[in-house]
Amino acid sequence: MHAMGSPADTSKSSKPDRYNAYLLRRLSSAKVFATSSRLLFRVTLFAGLLLIFLFLLHYPPLLLHSPPSSSSHRSSHRSLLSSLSSYAGAAWERDIRRSAAPRRPEGLSVLVTGAAGFVGFHCSLALKQRGDGVLGLDNFNAYYDPTLKRDRAALLAARGVVVLDADINDAALLARLFAAVPFSHVLHLAAQAGVRYAAQNPQSYIASNVAGLVSVFEAAAKRADPPPAVVWASSSSVYGLNTDAPFSELHRTDRPASLYAATKKAGEAIAHTYNHIYGLSITGLRFFTVYGPWGRPDMAYFSFTGRILAGKPITLFRMPDGAAVLRDFTYIDDVVRGCLGALDTAEKSTGAAGGGKKKAPAQLRVYNLGNTSPVPVAKMVSLLEDLLGRKAKRNMVTLPQNGDVPFTHANVSLAERDFGYRPTTDLATGLGKFVKWYVKYYGVQSAATARTGGRTASASA
Repeated sequence: MHAMGSPADTSKSSKPDRYNAYLLRRLSSAKVFATSSRLLFRVTLFAGLLLIFLFLLHYPPLLLHSPPSSSSHRSSHRSLLSSLSSYAGAAWERDIRRSAAPRRPEGLSVLVTGAAGFVGFHCSLALKQRGDGVLGLDNFNAYYDPTLKRDRAALLAARGVVVLDADINDAALLARLFAAVPFSHVLHLAAQAGVRYAAQNPQSYIASNVAGLVSVFEAAAKRADPPPAVVWASSSSVYGLNTDAPFSELHRTDRPASLYAATKKAGEAIAHTYNHIYGLSITGLRFFTVYGPWGRPDMAYFSFTGRILAGKPITLFRMPDGAAVLRDFTYIDDVVRGCLGALDTAEKSTGAAGGGKKKAPAQLRVYNLGNTSPVPVAKMVSLLEDLLGRKAKRNMVTLPQNGDVPFTHANVSLAERDFGYRPTTDLATGLGKFVKWYVKYYGVQSAATARTGGRTASASA
């Protein structure tokens, strides 16, 4: 029996109350968490949309009529952008059709990939000048300063050539182009160039020289009606460790000395496949050390010019036995004539639209485009010294085992026989034209300008 005044035992009745209070606290916490989650989701969604908006604002539409001359840090792959941007519509089709329409009877309609590159730029100018239709495509990647590519594209735009800022691996874009324009030819010059860069970025060679080539062949074989003839850039590098000279198209090419050479050799095998299965008319051109105005800054003659003018040393290679390294330097105007000759003599493809069964065997060719006169690289430097009026600081080293070969020497008898290819520019003359362009483009002073009274090469040289 409890004593009077002692408190009642409430332990049993208080447990449900405490549990209810606990549930209320949990429910309140859940509501707060749910509210916070919804708020976080909305903030994340808003931030994502804002980033997409800023991304699109930073990258303007890719159809360039007057490309800027300033350098821009753009991605080399445009498939995402071309999906987000409008590569379609009546105005877009009108512009590209106008650019690709020939102005002369029986003129060609040519899609030029790599149109803002060195050879692509000169070929596009030459095609347009003679009345052919040209539509260019280039991804303006940063392998070398994109400013030079933008300036080339600006000159093409001034001549009425539209250059699309896009990637050859963008299958959807290529399909739209072939649906909009009945191209008679494709001049496929887009590629990852250079031998030594493969040590830094090997995947870029596979993406451009193998996957990109397949992308172009796929579009030409399956998206065009009728399929166009294709002329594409192989390379003298496919001769690799071949020691028979001069290099002939009949010589073996199964011993590449660099990854670049291996991708070009793979390209020739891929070309055979698309020719055999789909009846694509395909011509491969093996270029030999092309040089000249508007050239590539990674090439020796170009970089040596800048270093000599700046008083910086240059590195010259020699063989372990002391023998000179020789190159078959080929002037750009000669190469352009070879490219146009290949286009003019390319037969029509025999495949059916959509990749159907071919009607008959199709043309499959490969040609050397060289100068036929190998010159020691040291002699090239001596010519530059005379043109620039300055002595080079030479650093002689043994040729490393990085893919470079000791010499190149072209036999061009097949190209001469089939489309009259005859190189006419010797190295001294060609370098003189290059130096005149260089000092004007970069605004530098040299003995060349002093001797010529300030006259320089024209912008379209």
